[in-house]
Amino acid sequence: MGIPYWLAMPAAVMLLGGVLSFFWRPGRTLIGLVQHLAAGIILAALMIEVFPEMRRANVAQSTLILSFVVGVAFMYAIKLLGEHLERADGLGAAQKQFNYGMVITVFIDAALDGVTIGAGFAAGQKVGFALALGLSVEMLFLAMSLISDTIKGMRILALSVCLSLTILIFAALGYRFLSAMSGSAIAIVLAFSAAALIYLVTDELLVEAHEHEEKPYSTLVLFSGFVLFWGISLL
Repeated sequence: MGIPYWLAMPAAVMLLGGVLSFFWRPGRTLIGLVQHLAAGIILAALMIEVFPEMRRANVAQSTLILSFVVGVAFMYAIKLLGEHLERADGLGAAQKQFNYGMVITVFIDAALDGVTIGAGFAAGQKVGFALALGLSVEMLFLAMSLISDTIKGMRILALSVCLSLTILIFAALGYRFLSAMSGSAIAIVLAFSAAALIYLVTDELLVEAHEHEEKPYSTLVLFSGFVLFWGISLL
């Protein structure tokens, strides 16, 4: 069974975002709008494609709920790990040191996103495309927001290439392994992944977007992302 070419879309967008960020530093307003757009598309993908796919699987609902809870706990643990590593780096207000804690957690998130995409395509083309589209917008935001006083120039380009390869490799591995498993196993992985994506939307994308001055129409961009994906799904 060949690997679907749409599976590489988030990795390609991550690489493209890194190249753009190498030449151009986007403003906080634009990054915030991309965050809202990504949140809307990811929520739509989960509600329209992923959750219905899980309900169709022959697996106990309690098992799906447990997998979802484990996914939330995993993401919370990653957040605590990142905060611990940042404190261990001794980052002060000046943020002069390279933020290894942030980079490590970003790579863990990228690997998890890759597995999520692979699980989606193992469940079906529509589910896989839905997750690939939603996470592609997230990857664009991630590439744009990686720039800092210590991550810029060739460092941002190298980091984007490594993240792109991480997503692609884990997506391919996830697809290969899960395609050979039952629909129940895929549904359990999707429940875990759904929790991770909802955590991403509520605790990262929207929280970070609200930390900076927002435009009055920012919330409309979130709903635009939702409607955009809904329209694509209907077509």
